[in-house]
Amino acid sequence: MILAVDVDYRDTIASISGVYFSRWEDAQAKQVFHSVLDVIEDYKPGQFYLREMPCIMHLLNEHSLTPEVIVIDGYVYLGDYTIPGLGIHLYNELEHKIPIIGVAKRRFKNTTAESEVYRGNSKRPLYVTSVGIAPEKAKNNVLSMHGKYRVPTLLKDVDRECRKS
Repeated sequence: MILAVDVDYRDTIASISGVYFSRWEDAQAKQVFHSVLDVIEDYKPGQFYLREMPCIMHLLNEHSLTPEVIVIDGYVYLGDYTIPGLGIHLYNELEHKIPIIGVAKRRFKNTTAESEVYRGNSKRPLYVTSVGIAPEKAKNNVLSMHGKYRVPTLLKDVDRECRKS
């Protein structure tokens, strides 16, 4: 199974959601998971992982999730692939057992064109980075996801799920 995760923050509370699906082309999640974490780290520029990773780990542990791949809202590598992002930290925390694909909507400084993926008729790219899975395969997986717009359907769904809790 593939797990897409997202986190929404309100003051000191994080609402974490995950959608499980079996094929990249799936239009609907097989299962949806929710968790809440009351104590979260303050945001520190360049160290987003310190805030986000405990939330994702909480969701995985609370629901005993063992996906084949995790899709995060963000970067695996920042910029030119030399700065570790959330995805690398998560991959390390999971002892290199689960590949991570990062899908970001905004360009981070020095992000290379290699990570750009254009879906549908959008003139704005998504930025796809990965670890534990070849970059081209990760990009092709994101391209094959359901939905005719820039952001795939299930990534919109997980974003909506974490915001409604």
